[in-house]
Amino acid sequence: MHSALPTALPGAIAWDRIFDFSDYGALLALVHNSLYAGALLGLIGGLVGVFIVARDLPFAVHGIAELSFAGAAFALLIGVNVVLGSLVGSVLAAVLFGVLGNRAREHNSAIGVLMPFGLGLGVLFLALYQGRAANKFGLLTGQIVAVDNPQLVSLAVLSAVVLVALLVMWRPLLFASLDADVAAARGVPVRLLSPVFMLVLGLAVAMSVQIVGALLVLALLVTPAAAATRISSSPFVVPLLSVGFALTAMVGGMLLALGSSVPISPYVTTVSFTIYLACRVVARVRRPPARVETPRPVVAEVV
Repeated sequence: MHSALPTALPGAIAWDRIFDFSDYGALLALVHNSLYAGALLGLIGGLVGVFIVARDLPFAVHGIAELSFAGAAFALLIGVNVVLGSLVGSVLAAVLFGVLGNRAREHNSAIGVLMPFGLGLGVLFLALYQGRAANKFGLLTGQIVAVDNPQLVSLAVLSAVVLVALLVMWRPLLFASLDADVAAARGVPVRLLSPVFMLVLGLAVAMSVQIVGALLVLALLVTPAAAATRISSSPFVVPLLSVGFALTAMVGGMLLALGSSVPISPYVTTVSFTIYLACRVVARVRRPPARVETPRPVVAEVV
């Protein structure tokens, strides 16, 4: 007896899993807190990303995210607040990176040592956790979940702390990021600003891990700012573009992921990467053509 033929091709089934907008309006009403949280993360990620790119710290973001993941996994294992565990892991990573290295080479070495250690701890804690598999997967790749009011309030408080800290030290931090030696000569407390910014970065990473996951946090904290710097070098335009790109990637990715069985992170990273590619194209189109100078004739001197 022959089995029944499939009613749809495998490709069509996969497409339905990626884009399924049935009952979209009802689902949208259930995740309004998640959209607010995504907007907060886009705002903070876009602003912090300006300094991450200026100070050449994308590797540090990844390192902090791995220890933030380890803290969240440990909190999940022992049954405490996952956001608190992620926050503790991020702050601990920021402090360790600030203590273990001051120069760029020392920073990279410290991050390269601690990053796999944090990832290994996180995997161990998840292996010991006996709860839902979705909770494990969400820590790595993110998930669109219903953010309740207490979680939204905690994200809003953390966002306010990060925003106030950035506003207070924006000009000296930007000066120190562009030319640390000249800034130090002008009296800017360069040595103090570096660890303070690492703590602010730790808070931003801990917030981002909850939505986009530990493995793909760079798409929110680095890619929008990198895209903005491709088309502008203005200290006023770049932050605005970075925030706009981060908000588009974050909220747009969440809206695309709504109702899908696929995690949110592929949508956020795809939108963010598409914006970056578009900015590269715009930068190439706007680049003036290289001037070809005609060689001047060499006149031999007659002795």
